[in-house]
Amino acid sequence: MNEFGYHRAASVADAIERIRAAADGRYLAGGQSLLGTMKLGLAAPGELVDISRLDALAGIALEGGRLRIGAATPHATVAASSEVNRHIPALARLADHIGDPAVRTRGTLGGSIATNDPAACYPAALLGLGATVHTDRRSIAADAFFTGLYGTALEPDELVVAVSFPIPRRAAWVKFPQPASRFSLVGVFVARFDDGVRVAITGAAPCVFRCAPLESALAGHWAESACRAVSIPPDGLNSDLHASARYRAHLIPVLAGRAVTQAG
Repeated sequence: MNEFGYHRAASVADAIERIRAAADGRYLAGGQSLLGTMKLGLAAPGELVDISRLDALAGIALEGGRLRIGAATPHATVAASSEVNRHIPALARLADHIGDPAVRTRGTLGGSIATNDPAACYPAALLGLGATVHTDRRSIAADAFFTGLYGTALEPDELVVAVSFPIPRRAAWVKFPQPASRFSLVGVFVARFDDGVRVAITGAAPCVFRCAPLESALAGHWAESACRAVSIPPDGLNSDLHASARYRAHLIPVLAGRAVTQAG
């Protein structure tokens, strides 16, 4: 791991100022994504700005009919939250199955989505629920936030402050985990709203994506059988030592069907 400076931010403004002044600075919350990439030599920031203890970035609250979760809120806190379990239980379930207890205790919502690992769970929740990412300077719809492999719409010094989730009529999350890492070989988040259906897929492609064929099928008939009637082409999907593109393509409608059954 490279040498780097360390600063614990006193406020959001302090954190942003430090990042702007650094030649190559990175925000540090739980570190579950960033520190791993640094150990592998895939990232070598010159300064880390610790935002993990900023109260302005933590907390869960229902505001204006939407569930707002601070960017520095750990996965374990989301999983145990009475507000999340009451309004979007699928989101609590997703958070409760990320990694292992150590990862869930330290890892944060903001860190996960800012990294946008192609097999991460939270990006599917944001895209599946049509969430909004709030930063220090603007609000970004989830549909515009995830831009490609490890890519997001964030500017280099932009800081995720919170994410707000609309409350669906029903929703569910099902993933086929890679046993060692517990990342998703394929993960599917389905959500039904009064004005339509959203289906988001993670782990199957270089970036999380919405699945229009499944959305159309479920808008017409909300049932597992509607999912199984959809055929997903393997073109553009991931192939690696864990699963082929064809196998991932097969898993997508199967897991979507299970999610619909789970949602009720």
